[in-house]
Amino acid sequence: MGKLKGGPFGGVYGKVGNLVGYMLNGENILRKIGKSSKPLTPARKANCEKMTVVNRFLNTSLRFLNIGFGLAVIGTNRNAYNEAVSYNKMNAVQGEYPNISMDYAKALLSKGSLLKANKPQVAEVEGGVAFSWDTSGIPAEYSNDRVMLLVYFPNTGTSTFNPSGAKRSEGKELLWIGSEMANEPMEAYISFINPFGTEISDSVYVGSLNAAVPEIDLEQQTGMIEEIAPKDKDRPDAVIVQRKSRSKEQAPKTRTQRKLSLFFKGSKQNIAPS
Repeated sequence: MGKLKGGPFGGVYGKVGNLVGYMLNGENILRKIGKSSKPLTPARKANCEKMTVVNRFLNTSLRFLNIGFGLAVIGTNRNAYNEAVSYNKMNAVQGEYPNISMDYAKALLSKGSLLKANKPQVAEVEGGVAFSWDTSGIPAEYSNDRVMLLVYFPNTGTSTFNPSGAKRSEGKELLWIGSEMANEPMEAYISFINPFGTEISDSVYVGSLNAAVPEIDLEQQTGMIEEIAPKDKDRPDAVIVQRKSRSKEQAPKTRTQRKLSLFFKGSKQNIAPS
């Protein structure tokens, strides 16, 4: 049920028929709700897919984004999350529909003009993720800035972050993560905010940890070797691999078997020309 606050000339709050009213950044908004009857063109499908991908990346980091993009929307009718979605949808997605994904190296989680992290590095250690950055030559006015750290887990669509960590002058900080996430692939980001919260830097992508090893089709790989092996049957130093029939369902998936396929590939490359 909708309500008129402030009398007949006040703003509408709540649902009235197929309209809904609410406040957004001090403004009363009234919009129509309902499903679109327009057909989904390829362009609309691609746009929907981009929104899905970006929202999955961002929606577990709302508190971080409210700080990270909060200063960028001051004086506008936009909010921090929508600003983050808009930037990343425009600049940090890759591929064509239906194979659209995040380009994590181009993603931005905070936006501002403060001095960015210099030569940041990241490593997984016992208890969490260790971040470090170069402190040499930092002007004194930036030494008390606080580091902001975020790690995103692509496989689970979750994140963990610290919006106010060590001082910039300290050059390092540990971001705690649970033991259950220790072996998960991670994407790491760092930024800085000044002690008064009035300036913030652009975030910097620090890198990936525990990146997933691409699956290798051993059947296809041995098939490639089989093509060149017959040419070298008379060579005693040639590596001859006999291809065995194997269904895709039986294709090896373990790390040991993937290493074996890489060995076969290396053997192929090391065969001397006849």
